[in-house]
Amino acid sequence: MHWLLALDTRLFHFINLTLQNSFCDALMPFASGNAFFFPAIIGIGLLLLWKGGTRGRLYVLLLALILPLGDSLICSTLKELIGRNRPPLVLSDVHELLGIGFSKSMPSSHAANWAAATMITFIFYRRSLWFMVPLAALVGFSRVYNGVHFPSDVLTGYIVGAGYGFAGVWALNALWRWAGQKWFPLWWQKQPALVPLSAPPAAASLPADTAALRERQWLCLGYATLIVLLLGRLAYLAAGVIDLSEDEAYYWVWSKHLALSYYSKPLLIAVTHWLGTHLWGDTAFGVRFFSPVIATILGFITLRFMSRHIGARPALLLLLAVNVTPLFAVGATLMTIDPLSVLFWTAAMIAGWRAIQDDAGTRDWFWVGLWMGLGFLSKYTALLQLLCWVVCFALWPPARKQLRRAGPWVALLVNVLCMLPVLIWNGQHHWITVFHVAGDARIGEKWHPTLNFLTDFMFQELVLLNPVFFVATLWAGIAFWRKHRHSALPIYLFSMGAPLFLVYFCWTFHSRVLPNWIAPAVLPLFCLAAVYWHDRWQNGTRAFKRWLAVGVGLGLLVVLPLHDTDLIHQATGRSLPAQADPLGRVRAWDETAAVVSATRKQLLAEGPDVFVIGGHYGITSQLAFHLPKTESGLPDHSNVYCLPTEHPENQYYFWPGYAARHGQNALYVTVLGNPRRSPAELLHDFISDQSNTNAPAALPPPEVLTQQFASVTSLGVQPVQYRGRVLRWVQLFACRDLK
Repeated sequence: MHWLLALDTRLFHFINLTLQNSFCDALMPFASGNAFFFPAIIGIGLLLLWKGGTRGRLYVLLLALILPLGDSLICSTLKELIGRNRPPLVLSDVHELLGIGFSKSMPSSHAANWAAATMITFIFYRRSLWFMVPLAALVGFSRVYNGVHFPSDVLTGYIVGAGYGFAGVWALNALWRWAGQKWFPLWWQKQPALVPLSAPPAAASLPADTAALRERQWLCLGYATLIVLLLGRLAYLAAGVIDLSEDEAYYWVWSKHLALSYYSKPLLIAVTHWLGTHLWGDTAFGVRFFSPVIATILGFITLRFMSRHIGARPALLLLLAVNVTPLFAVGATLMTIDPLSVLFWTAAMIAGWRAIQDDAGTRDWFWVGLWMGLGFLSKYTALLQLLCWVVCFALWPPARKQLRRAGPWVALLVNVLCMLPVLIWNGQHHWITVFHVAGDARIGEKWHPTLNFLTDFMFQELVLLNPVFFVATLWAGIAFWRKHRHSALPIYLFSMGAPLFLVYFCWTFHSRVLPNWIAPAVLPLFCLAAVYWHDRWQNGTRAFKRWLAVGVGLGLLVVLPLHDTDLIHQATGRSLPAQADPLGRVRAWDETAAVVSATRKQLLAEGPDVFVIGGHYGITSQLAFHLPKTESGLPDHSNVYCLPTEHPENQYYFWPGYAARHGQNALYVTVLGNPRRSPAELLHDFISDQSNTNAPAALPPPEVLTQQFASVTSLGVQPVQYRGRVLRWVQLFACRDLK
């Protein structure tokens, strides 16, 4: 092994130092990565999808499935298992032309990806070896020349990449040959194998009713899409690309104090976190496990519901549109109250459609009440679904006869029974939630008419709901009154979504409305848009397909970087400034905890125990999750407290504080806002790839701490870095001798 390592090092020095010249110094960094690569790949992919025929589409599909999984699962796992450092970290005489990144060295992901792409391209296009092999060799050589990999890293990457490229094609081809005949018989008969030169199996006879088969195929494709999305999202969460958000960490702390309700939200989010962490431990994956599961359940019931009314194919297109909409994409990965709220609102809507039919019974209304009740236990917005029912009965006279039956009143009773935990808890705590919700809505404040909140709200929804789909939904909602106001399903879908949207739309004239508040209304309105545009499509509006393609493409361009904004750096060579990075709130919390932990250890050296005080419920919850760790390596929140307040401002107010820790020291931590930057300055930072490093002004300690401790000393403002960039600033205070 020592001989092999020495040979590897000598070969590295030969390529990196002996072969060094000015021409290669310019060429090799370009070969490793440049701003033209990703646009070119996207352009070639679109061209193959458009003009490449079945072979081109299958080729692009297999590349899109195999390469990301191979890179994120196989290469990343091997890097961590092998744990080999990059050359500049172990050698002193490296001619380094690129940054070494933050991952380990073996295998080279660049080499693996190119080898896999070469293998897949060769399987579909035999003559591609003439240009793919030289390109793959150039990229591998550049990784050594640039000083970021050893030759053995590149060789291992080639072997691993070619292996998982071939294995992926073989596995997917075998899966298609086994499952295609059963689930997609019409498509399987036309394309019995994915691989061009694969021997096709014997053709089987098909039933005469091809229309029913075609519907079943589209439905099965929808199920397969949901399974792929579920597995992909679980893999994404397991990869640890992002940390918990402040709210997720906050709700995780709630799950350690299960109660009938909480200061600002009902109990179901805490129960969900309790279940997830009992299944997978107190990890980010455990906290978020149910988010992609909920997204899958939501997609399944929506697909089934819409396929019965407009057909499986348009229902699948609706599913596709939903999953490339940023608001839903975020909700499928972050485990906050919104996924639960949207799930139960939609479940109540689907059950309600069954309940208003003439042959419906009391049992159908029971399910309506239960889903609405669980929605209330997820988010108080569910109360507005009662308003939606009022609108539904007002707009659709045939549904009013249900009011003369027991069903709706049973649903209302079940709904009220589900409210009891929240009512009991609030009765015990002076109805604090009522005052909190009223404060959030600024009820009672003097109204100053302004359009600023309205423009902010509409712009945010335009971005979060995908501009194409947002406009298409508004168009459908307005056109509904002209063409479908006498049709039962459009009236019902309009009633289940429009009232909630309009309530918050009107409220923007009074105060600010957060864009996620309308989340439960979006899916009913998307369903209404699907009904309307499907009708237009059947009547000959062919532009619908082009706009759908534009919406899906635009959605992918936003949703993919939204899962990992480091992709922007890979594509352009430039990183987003901290203030412009949408993932800034879910990154560098481990690094933040490390800064706090290092300072805490210094205070511990003075003798007394040191606990931590957070200046806000968000930073408090993040520190509770990330430090200190128990001997088992799991979070222990018993040494982390929130800054005490005279009146309830968060759930920490209702839990025991640190008053009994007399004579001990504390470390107070607060997050400071980044210095404000204009859009022009942020654009300059992005183009120049330089972030503003000016620290914000330090703040004086809170008065409550100076009263509680014998001395409070500022330890200064410290930066928290993520991949070489300052992502946030924290100010620390040493609080000594609790009185």
